[in-house]
Amino acid sequence: MTRRWLVTGCSSGLGRALAIAAAQAGDVVVATARQTASLARLAEEWPSHIVPLALDLCDERQCAAVVDAAAERLGGIDVLVNNAGSGLFGAVEQVSDEELREQLETLVVGPWRLVRLVLPLMRSQGSGHIVNVSTVGARVSFPGLSAYGCSKLALEGMSQTLAAEVAPFGIRVTVVEPGPYVTNYGNALKETAVTLPEYASVSALLGMFRDLEGNPIAGKPEDFARAVLHIVGAQAPAPLRIPVGPGAYEMVADALRADQEEFESARALTAQTGDAPIPAAELAG
Repeated sequence: MTRRWLVTGCSSGLGRALAIAAAQAGDVVVATARQTASLARLAEEWPSHIVPLALDLCDERQCAAVVDAAAERLGGIDVLVNNAGSGLFGAVEQVSDEELREQLETLVVGPWRLVRLVLPLMRSQGSGHIVNVSTVGARVSFPGLSAYGCSKLALEGMSQTLAAEVAPFGIRVTVVEPGPYVTNYGNALKETAVTLPEYASVSALLGMFRDLEGNPIAGKPEDFARAVLHIVGAQAPAPLRIPVGPGAYEMVADALRADQEEFESARALTAQTGDAPIPAAELAG
């Protein structure tokens, strides 16, 4: 069966690789980017499978127009992939209100808006799959990526609630959490306007993210694309959150162990105050 995709952030990296992989599989893709010039080669190579459209996630009217155009041209949308995004690098104290709002608008409000616009189509179809691209950084703290990690955590929180809300309509929700991949993400990281010398050690970490292209352990975007196609094509119920990429499961496993240790430490601390846990049966009743 030919699937109909709407994928954001296809100018390069993971989104571009996914658009190509879906086209190679015989599917049809509305591939979006802020500038359609970056999609020209894709459209030339796959004229029957890739439809290039301009999309700025912060533009409400453009989001609505893209969803309408995708529905008109493809006859519906089977898979929405919220992949587009931008990164802001800076310690919490260095991030301004305006910079934080911009990050949240791009990584949370924009994807949320597209989900809201696509859901009526998927409900009328009785099926659909929403894939929200997050990061292992939503579970693992990386100093300097405070606003980015906060935004991805919010996206995951929305996805968890969304999954429960739309399951009765035959709509699936998946959060993909990529580890390191060879993309231009590191070089595209925007630094905060304010830098404080007290956070020099944090600022030094920016080089680590910008060296991913030369990192031999970083995955290839094509591998990410194959993983997403496999997840979307799986018939069995899939977990909500799925780490992908080299080292992703190891990093998440370490984070889960740390979470469990923190949980047990919190329980021991509150027990000293006489704050006895409420039995689960009482909470349920």
